[in-house]
Amino acid sequence: MKLMVMGAGMMGSAAAFDMARTPAVDVVTLADGDVKRAREVAARVNRMTGGKKVRAVALDASDEKAAARLMRGHDAALSAVPYFLNLGLAKAAIEARCHFADLGGNNTVVRQELALAKKAEKRGVALAPDCGLSPGMASILGGELVRRLGGHADALRLYVGGLPEQPTPPFHYQLVFSVEGLINEYVEPARILRKGKLTTIEPLTEPEDFYMPGFAPLVAFHTSGGTSTLPETFEGKVGECFEKTLRYPGHYDLLCELKELGLFSSEKIKVGKTEIAPRAMMAKILEGKFASKGPDVCLMRIEAHESVNRAGVRGLLGGRLKGRVASFTMVDHYDAKTDMSAMMRTTAFPASIVVQMLASGAISKRGAVLQECDVPAELFLDEVETRGIKIQYAIQ
Repeated sequence: MKLMVMGAGMMGSAAAFDMARTPAVDVVTLADGDVKRAREVAARVNRMTGGKKVRAVALDASDEKAAARLMRGHDAALSAVPYFLNLGLAKAAIEARCHFADLGGNNTVVRQELALAKKAEKRGVALAPDCGLSPGMASILGGELVRRLGGHADALRLYVGGLPEQPTPPFHYQLVFSVEGLINEYVEPARILRKGKLTTIEPLTEPEDFYMPGFAPLVAFHTSGGTSTLPETFEGKVGECFEKTLRYPGHYDLLCELKELGLFSSEKIKVGKTEIAPRAMMAKILEGKFASKGPDVCLMRIEAHESVNRAGVRGLLGGRLKGRVASFTMVDHYDAKTDMSAMMRTTAFPASIVVQMLASGAISKRGAVLQECDVPAELFLDEVETRGIKIQYAIQ
């Protein structure tokens, strides 16, 4: 297989590493606007994997024609650049007849990509947006849980968070992926199912206490992008469906205050003779303040609550029928051996797996590939486990 990764940042470098260490992959092209950075990452990955599979090239990811030229001859490509470039790259992939996946996370951009499905299918191309941690792995596992409960559920609840192992005040957080993607989660509406119907809800709302053995109490709250296409897929089949982000309580309070002050707004304001969007300013500030090299941890719990009207009488609790609850749970830590954060491992490795499935034919669908429907979950789980990411299944 000949694969391509666009973006030589944290996620792109981890994806290139995972591809390069896979025997079935022959070549990995690592493209970035900063070719010096791409060369440094390629050299490091080649040293780590003991080979010469990764080659670095220059690419302006906003240049659709240049991207298409570079994608030609590759079996599949992964976008690990900011989400607002993904639509153009998806169009380039269709032109180049190259399967395409990205880390997604933005509802509007993902819908625009999926609108290209018919054109992609005609050209024999698969488009698989939202291939990271959540959306991505969480969506694959959520779909699998619903299938294991017979295709219907009262609720599908996704709880996911990347956190510092040792949180320190005043922020109780460290940046583990793109700051633009992070802010986007906090400002755009979240798409959920409520009473079986698709609706939207404001981000940073409906906080609830969340507990994971071995960790201090956390707070879970709605953010944008995490459900991806789950609400459309399961509308009428699942009563409640949402994804909530996990953070330490002090950090959640800070986010609410910053948003209330308007510091995540994209509307420009005049400061002296200069016009600036508060969001742009905050992105720079957060990039500096949240930058930390400390070890991180990624937590994920996916729960599917069985539909009691399909479960029959399984027991009574307080006079109400009680259905089974199926779950997947993951706790992943920074890996000192590879110097990769838990967020890099749990975002980039799943994306790499999906890209390799597209290229190998393990995912045979062309056009729009939805994580919860079209990725073979059992094979995906096997691949994740070979990479040292432990996911526990339970049903009770």
